Amino acid sequence: MNDKKVILYIAMSLDGYIAKPNDDLSFLSIVEKVGEDYGYSELLSQVDTIILGRKTYDWVMQLGELPYKDKNVYIITRTFRPNKGKIVFYSGNLTELIHNLKIQNEKNILCEGGAEIVNELLRKDLIDELIISIIPILVGKGIRLFDENRPEQLLKLISVKTFESGLIQLHYKRFNQDKLQ
Repeated sequence: MNDKKVILYIAMSLDGYIAKPNDDLSFLSIVEKVGEDYGYSELLSQVDTIILGRKTYDWVMQLGELPYKDKNVYIITRTFRPNKGKIVFYSGNLTELIHNLKIQNEKNILCEGGAEIVNELLRKDLIDELIISIIPILVGKGIRLFDENRPEQLLKLISVKTFESGLIQLHYKRFNQDKLQ
């Protein structure tokens, strides 16, 4: 059996939003701290492919460039764009992409959002682990991480980490009832 995992790594407000209205991610900056990456570097060493939604990609590109030089990056989009080196703009079937990446990859696959991608992967039962960082803010409105149109999924808690900034990081894995683990 294929042991490569799809791992979601994402941050949300305490009330469940990954962005404020107009795709505003500025609230994430309240937990920025020099020398603290909340386990991101370690996680990146365990993956060879990153999946991002097009809005997430556009937001990251406003800040400069993608931070993963040696990784294959798939930007999930509905609109054709030419590929750029290791960056592939993908508008095909997400299930097929994950299946093919699990066969081709040597390491895990990291999903960093956005909400549409996350919920589609959850609907298809394709996320193996979730690492969710809770930002200490109530945003009130915006883009929710989880929508209502997905099946119930039982998760097993792996760890809870707290940080000086007030961020709490929850790490879950999908509970596999067949293996009772």
